[in-house]
Amino acid sequence: MSVVRMSIAVRPSAAVLDALRDLPRPVVRGVTWSVPEQWIVKLRPLGHLTVPAAGGGLEAALVDAVADAVEGAGPVECVLGPRTVRLGGQWLAAPARGLDELGAAVFDATSPIVPVTHPQPFRADLVLARGRVPADLAGAEIDLRWTVEQVVLVADRSSPRGARLEDRAEVPLASTPSACRRANA
Repeated sequence: MSVVRMSIAVRPSAAVLDALRDLPRPVVRGVTWSVPEQWIVKLRPLGHLTVPAAGGGLEAALVDAVADAVEGAGPVECVLGPRTVRLGGQWLAAPARGLDELGAAVFDATSPIVPVTHPQPFRADLVLARGRVPADLAGAEIDLRWTVEQVVLVADRSSPRGARLEDRAEVPLASTPSACRRANA
């Protein structure tokens, strides 16, 4: 058993990842630019959870709840933009639009399993940088879009040595209820 920061998220397409890699990344003291492995849009941060190394009951319950909530929903379009924003002076992010209904469904389905301890309004963003982000880094135009075809359960085992996000399970957003669920544990 270990304590791991977990979330339910979506990952950008390969084309969007390529476009994000091409964004300017000026060297700024106190700012750490995110790496592609970290480029996710969280639908529901779950916080620090105690989970077995090989998955198990909690992960299975979360995956089943999400699968039931999105059954028959079909893929959705996500749009990053129109401009990068500074969040709390600590993050530079690209706002993600088009995920409100999906986020609400995931939130409602998982709240009975992982209670909400710090309620906040839903806000979907893809974090580009962390640290002491100066205001002048925000405001860059961005217009990237992709079709979200699955939701992932992500374990964040990052440390000062580097980013380490692991997709523990995937739930397809298929338009048919017979879509299979794939756990990576």
